[in-house]
Amino acid sequence: MKKLIFILAMIIANYAIEAQIKTPQLSPKETLTQVVGLTDVEINYSRPGARGRAVIGNLVPYGKLWRTGANENSTISFSDDVIIDGKTLAKGKYAIFTTPKADNWEIVFYSKTDNWGNPPNWDEANVALRTNAIPEMIDRKIENFTIGIASIDTNFAYLELSWENTLVAIKFEVPTHKNTMASIDKTLAGPGAGDYFSSAQYLFQSNGDIVKARTYVDKALEMNTNKPYYYFRLKSLIQAKQGDKKGAVETAKISLAAAEIAKNQDYVKMNKESIAEWSK
Repeated sequence: MKKLIFILAMIIANYAIEAQIKTPQLSPKETLTQVVGLTDVEINYSRPGARGRAVIGNLVPYGKLWRTGANENSTISFSDDVIIDGKTLAKGKYAIFTTPKADNWEIVFYSKTDNWGNPPNWDEANVALRTNAIPEMIDRKIENFTIGIASIDTNFAYLELSWENTLVAIKFEVPTHKNTMASIDKTLAGPGAGDYFSSAQYLFQSNGDIVKARTYVDKALEMNTNKPYYYFRLKSLIQAKQGDKKGAVETAKISLAAAEIAKNQDYVKMNKESIAEWSK
C-alpha cells in the first residue's frame, strides 16, 4: 500500500511540474530589426502598458533616471559606428536609459547591458554617448511603450521612443557611403585570399579540378601575409592528392610549426599523422 501511495505521489508531482500555468506578460517582450542603409540595427525591450494610469511625469517621473521600458535593459545594437548629435557611437550593443523632463529628455547609451532595470551603481565609464532631444506631443494615445526606427533614409534614421501622448526622436547617421565605396573597391579589386582558399577547399573536398585547387591555394598563400597554418594544411593535402608526397611533407611541417605556435592541437595532431603517413 505504501509503495502504491509513493508511486501516485510521484505521478502527481510530475504532472504538477509539467502542467505549469502560462499567463500573459504585463510588459511583453519585443524585438525589432531594421537595416538603415547598410547598417543592421536591432532593438530588444519590454513594453509596459499605461492601463489607465498617467504615464509621463507620473508613472515615469520627471528628472529621474528611467530604464526606458520594463524588466531587463532595453538594448539597441548597431553593426557599424553611427553618428548621434555629431558624436560617434561605436558599433556594438548598448542599454538605453533616459531622464525625462517636460521640455527635454536626456538619452544615454550605456555599454553595460545586463542590468534588471537601472544599474545599482551608475558608472560614468560605461556611458558610451549622451545626447538630448525635445519631446513632442502627439494627438493619439500610445497604450504600450514603443521603441521604433522611423524616417529611414539611406544615410540616417530616427530612433523613436513613444508612450501615452509623448514622442521623443533621436537622429542617428550611418556610414552608408563609406561602406558602399569599400564594397565597390573590394569587388573591383578582385577576389581576396579567403576567396581563393575557399575555392581551393571546395575543389579538394568535392574531388574537383585538383590542378586548379593547387593554383588557388598557392594564390591564397601569396596574398595572405599571415600565412595561416590551415592554408598550409590544405596545400599539403592537395600536394599529396597530386602524388607529390615529398612536397606534401615539407608543407605539412610548415603547417605543424605554425599550429604549434597557435596552440591548435587538432592541427598539430593531423599534421603529425599526415607526415608519418606520407614519409613511408
